[in-house]
Parts: sequence; C-alpha cells; structure tokens
Amino acid sequence: MIPTPYPLEEALGIGWYITDTPGTGGVLRKSPEDFAVEEIPLQEPSGSGPYLICRLQKRNWEHQHAMKTIASALGISHRRIAWAGTKDKNAVTSQYISIYGVEEAAVEELRIKDIVVRPVGRNQHPLSLGLLEGNRFAITIRDCTAADTAATVAACTAAAAVGFPNYFGLQRFGVVRPVTHLVGRHILQGDYEAAVMTYVALACPDEDEEVRRIRTEYRETLDAKAAIAALPRHLGFERSLLSRLAEAPEDHAGALKNLPPKLLSMFVSAYQSWLFNRVLSMRLADGVGLDDPVSGDRLLFENGREDLVTETNRRLVSVHLSRGRCAIAVFIPGSEGARIEGKSDERMAMILEEDGITAEDFKRAADFVGLRYNGALRPIAVKSEIQSGVLETDVSLAFTLPPGHYATTVCREFMKADPRAMI
Repeated sequence: MIPTPYPLEEALGIGWYITDTPGTGGVLRKSPEDFAVEEIPLQEPSGSGPYLICRLQKRNWEHQHAMKTIASALGISHRRIAWAGTKDKNAVTSQYISIYGVEEAAVEELRIKDIVVRPVGRNQHPLSLGLLEGNRFAITIRDCTAADTAATVAACTAAAAVGFPNYFGLQRFGVVRPVTHLVGRHILQGDYEAAVMTYVALACPDEDEEVRRIRTEYRETLDAKAAIAALPRHLGFERSLLSRLAEAPEDHAGALKNLPPKLLSMFVSAYQSWLFNRVLSMRLADGVGLDDPVSGDRLLFENGREDLVTETNRRLVSVHLSRGRCAIAVFIPGSEGARIEGKSDERMAMILEEDGITAEDFKRAADFVGLRYNGALRPIAVKSEIQSGVLETDVSLAFTLPPGHYATTVCREFMKADPRAMI
C-alpha cells in the first residue's frame, strides 16, 4: 500500500493505493470513445403500464443536462424521467430510462445531437436508482509513460481479482468542481445559506477563469440578477438557484428547492460517500488489508445477511473472505443512527461529531430533499476479473462492476496519475 501524492484525492478521502507498483501514467478519456459504459438491466420491461422504458445512448453529455434536454424536446417536465444509474459525461454510454406518460412515436421522433433514445417496452413502475445488475466498461488509457507498462498492467490486473479500495470516485463529488459533499454537509447542518453559497459562489481552480470571476464577484456583492446575466447558459442549476434569490434574497431553502429533486438529494449522499472514503483511508493507513478481518469489522454476505468479526470467528471469516462468500464492509450512517461495533464505527462517529451532525440531522435533511437516508453497508473492496492489453503506449481494460462502484477507482490503481487526468 502507498499513499496518494495528490491533494485533491486526499481532500475527498481517497488516500491510498492498495498496489505499490509504479503507475502507468497516461490519460483517461482522451476522447469519449475511450470510456464506453453499457448498463446491465436488472429485468426486462413487463410490457404494459404508464412508464415507457427506453434505451438511452449518449456521447459526451452530462447526465442531468441530457435528461432536461430530452424532457424539453418532448415538451414534458424533467421530473417525469427516471433512471437506474447515472453515467459519466466524457464517455459513450448506454443505459435505460423510464418516461411517464409519453407515446413511443414521440420518442422515436426525437432528434438530439449525440443522443439516441429507443423505446424497448413499458412498465407499471418507474426505474429507480440502484435497480440495475451492473455496468460493463471498455476503457483505453492513452499515452502511458511507465518504464515497463506491461509489468504494471499485469500486476494490477492480478491485484484486481483480490480487490482495490472501493472508494467513491471523483465524479461523486463533482469533476470540475468537487463540492457536492460540502453542500451536503451544510444541508445536514441546516445552514442552507452556506449550502447555496458553496454551490454558486465557491470558485474552483479547474474552472474557466471567467466563471471563477463571476462566482467570486457574486460572493462579494450578492447581486443575484447580475450573476444570472453573467453566468453562461450551461450553468443552469446555478442560474436556477439565483433566480429564487433574485426574488427573495433570504430564501436560501427555497433556492435549493429550485434544483431537480435527484440533484438535491445527491448532495447529502455525496457527504455520506466522503465519510466512507475517509474511514476506509484511515483503515488502510493502519496497514490493515482489505481482506484482513479485525474484531468489530462488519461483514456483508452475498445474500444480504450481516454479521460481525469477533476474536472467536476470525479464522472462519478469513476462509469465507477467501472464497468470496462475504466482504468486510463499513456502515455509512443515516437517520437510523448506528451502533458502535469496531474501530471503523468509532471513526465514523468521530467525524460526525467533529461536523456536529447527528441522526436527527439526517432525518431533517431527508424531509427537506424528499429522500430517505437510512444508512447502509458498503464493501471496502471492489473486485473484478479484468481483461487487459498493452499496445505501444495504450492500455485497454474491460471489466464489469456492480452498481454503485466506480470504474475510475479501478483505473486509478493502474495509472496512479493526477485525478485530473482521469476526468
């Protein structure tokens, strides 16, 4: 194990690599075609119902922007579109969406650049986040700079079967502006003004210089109308927040409610993701491996059963882990609170105490954003059988991951590059 040298990863709790090989370096997503994602549906449409199930293929489209564009072209509210998983922007992606109350003919007539929507059936219920089998990835890393790329790829490919740290990737927090977890923290703390100011007025170094200037100017003047006039059209969510503040400068809660519900709910989820990353990195900093059971560790079995590691069962747990029957997991807390069973739970509680956040805050946030935050177990390792290849300075990777797992988390172990080279 070696620590990350990149401050951006460190800030997001992504602190360690499990492999100690030199990185391949290189660039991920030199073109969208270098990052292909195909969603594997959980089930086929039932054949009847008010929800039209469609296969959506897109190239280089941000997820929320794509959904709003499709809704606009259909003449409906974007709230009538649902999906099982969000997909990357700088990529070629295939996924399924459900659209309430539209006819197949209307969808078939859509003509949007780099977007294809094809009806595949109907269902009685909309799709919902997480209800998918997984995702297939076909990825090419370009312009690798390692002295022995083939050796690095071989070592990391073998290590992937054992497991990489199951971090939430950079996309979870915002690619150009990794601030979603900060907004979520403010929402949990009940500081809606700080949440709005972070989302609208916190300038980030990877942004366009003019956009940074506009954000900074708004922070200094609080002139919402001037900021709306100055911000580029593609920053529609910021403009939506500001439109409410232009009418009611003190209504920061109302401004947040102007955002799409799914985007609003993702802020709190991003904070939970940051908590998980932090606790996992603390464990790795102790030198404890991903499959090394420690008394108090939580276990998650394939059938959903949960258990705990004790001094008595540690040897048996090691056998189960080696045979893939269960995984060591970290509990991500929510409105139901959490028992303190081991060191990871203690660390989670410590971070929440430092931020002044309790289970009651998750309950209040759930009411505010309209989504329950009950807490959940997440495995600390992501494992995959990878097909890899090296051609001159390019590396190809093909693998499948369960829902909620990040391909960039796999790629970072191979590349060990600045996270900005992976966006």
